[in-house]
Amino acid sequence: MRDVYIVGVSQAPVTRDTSVRGRYIAASVVREALADAGIDKDRVDALYVGNMTSGLLAGQQQLGGLIADYAELSGVDAITIEAACASGAAAARMAYLTIAGGVNDVVVVCGVERMTHVDRDTVTRALATAADWELEGARGESFMSLNAQLMRHYMDRYGARPEDFAPFSINAHKNALANPNAVFHKPVDLESYMASRVVIDPIRVLDSSPVCNGAAAIVLASAEAAREIKDRARVVIAGSAAATAPLALQRRSDVLQLEAVEISTRKALAQAGAKHRDVSFFELHDAFTIMAVLSLESAGFAQPGAGPRLGAENRIGIDGDLPLSTMGGLKARGHPVGATGVYQLVEAYLQLVGEAGPNQVRDARLALVQNMGGTGATVVTHVLRRVE
Repeated sequence: MRDVYIVGVSQAPVTRDTSVRGRYIAASVVREALADAGIDKDRVDALYVGNMTSGLLAGQQQLGGLIADYAELSGVDAITIEAACASGAAAARMAYLTIAGGVNDVVVVCGVERMTHVDRDTVTRALATAADWELEGARGESFMSLNAQLMRHYMDRYGARPEDFAPFSINAHKNALANPNAVFHKPVDLESYMASRVVIDPIRVLDSSPVCNGAAAIVLASAEAAREIKDRARVVIAGSAAATAPLALQRRSDVLQLEAVEISTRKALAQAGAKHRDVSFFELHDAFTIMAVLSLESAGFAQPGAGPRLGAENRIGIDGDLPLSTMGGLKARGHPVGATGVYQLVEAYLQLVGEAGPNQVRDARLALVQNMGGTGATVVTHVLRRVE
């Protein structure tokens, strides 16, 4: 297996602008990532696009070929990859594997999603296709209701209170304030969190990520190709792993144990030769505050029932011992589902090269980046390491 480096990144602002056109913002970030890497388009071997809902919401499939055309990459191997909300990271993993395996030398990964041009009920139905349709979606379950179930189970089992989840929302919104690409730029405190509307008991508005649009891109290269591109071999993908669990909550032995999080975290860290204590920051999939808590526990950073303690003890802030959602996370940067995993990788890269601005994690050396599809059914985990 060859080493694989991130050598260029780009991201568009996450928005709720209904006039956004997916093909144009995607093509734009692809071109900008190539410019950031200093790579001519003729060097690109492949383009992998992460997307979940374009066929459902825009009637447009074949995004790989479409974006290749608009980004002036016609002729390259271009494929769309879908893994629900983990589509962006899944596309990055496929690109990583083709380079590590010696098939390609330079691959562009783009995540794109357009969701605000249709009504909320239509979006809700589209997102529900990431659950088990026969057992959940067709019976009226949505991702809001499924996460409400998880949060209720957690509160019942461990005696957690609503305010125990607040620090994860507060932290995300605080970090988003300094991120110009975030959709939310408003601070949240405990009072405003507790006053926010309950959508499906016990989930509040401030427990959940917004429906939005966005696109981000990264350029991956083999070590040889990276050395030829100025001095760009600064961040290596030290570990990459994916795992699955049953889509339906009722088919899991313990709904509060995210098995795919546990497996993919363990494999990615093992490949990187790293321990939990080596992780400088964790970009987790905080689509809901309950998912942040369950991810911390299932990934091995907290014992079952103890995840909220990390928030209560202020260990998850930029200056904490395990910074989370350093640029706002899904909760406040926004969650354009198929693009989210690529945004996470862009942000982790910026942290590791010291370009995260006011949100810079001090002496960031190793990043754990985790993107989740459904309620933990598909989980893709990457470990990024700064090259000294």
